[in-house]
Amino acid sequence: MTESASLSPALPSLAFVPLADVPGAAIEALLDAAFGPDRHRRTAYKVRGAGQPIAALSLAAVAGDGLIGSIQCWPVALHGDDGVAHPLVMIGPVAVAPAHQRDGIGRLLMTHALDAAAAAGLDDRLMLIGDPEYYGRFFGFDASRTADWRLPGPVERHRLLSRGTGVPAVAGVLGPR
Repeated sequence: MTESASLSPALPSLAFVPLADVPGAAIEALLDAAFGPDRHRRTAYKVRGAGQPIAALSLAAVAGDGLIGSIQCWPVALHGDDGVAHPLVMIGPVAVAPAHQRDGIGRLLMTHALDAAAAAGLDDRLMLIGDPEYYGRFFGFDASRTADWRLPGPVERHRLLSRGTGVPAVAGVLGPR
């Protein structure tokens, strides 16, 4: 899937390609630049575990020869207190090179990932940790089903968001699938 979009004059053309087509070192460098080298300590990394991102939903934004944005989506599960594992898709990180963080690239990456999730039949069970005003306003995420979820690290409860009819509103621990 290669697609172009017109953006600000600073980025006349942007291509969206599968993240698997981008060298791993470039992705790691982008994530370090966007979130800092201590990002691996964040709760989201513990939730995802050592698994691999879902290739069909994970994309890169490339301008010229350079990677300027990426989005990864991960197979996770809410391991319910009742013994039922509820499969979910965790969106994030959404990373944009610092020089382009106000160019709308993150929003385009989210839109493409959500479209890919819909095409794959996975858009009924999405979750993320992020800004509720932004993800609620533009993408319909909220914290209405996540109040009883526990995570393997600290999280600001209002930032634990979900979207979709397949998201369970039950008590449990969020972790790798």
